[in-house]
Amino acid sequence: MVLIVLVSLANLCLAAAVSPLKDDAAEIKRQADALAGNTGAGFNTSMDVTNIVGNFITGFLALLGIIFIVLIILAGYNWMTAAGEEEKVNKAKDTLARAIIGLVITVGAYAISQFVMDRLLK
Repeated sequence: MVLIVLVSLANLCLAAAVSPLKDDAAEIKRQADALAGNTGAGFNTSMDVTNIVGNFITGFLALLGIIFIVLIILAGYNWMTAAGEEEKVNKAKDTLARAIIGLVITVGAYAISQFVMDRLLK
């Protein structure tokens, strides 16, 4: 009971110590303008179809790259835990080779898409 009273009194003291500004909205706007400048954060900028498609392709290729890297790690793990069994080792080598080929193709597709998007946006 005493603890609850002490916590309540401390809460009241802290609430009284933090006094609100006279013009809270004006002060918030002033600070936001100082932070973002005249142009703002750029959330209201419109995007054309080229930017949207480019962002979609970039995201998709990044996801594919992550998948292939996970496959490379999984193939390495399978190879290390094969314990000398030829079938498991060959399967791990096959997975590793295919994952590396997929990653190379994905990186190439990313480079080509960036090149094309740069040319389209100019």
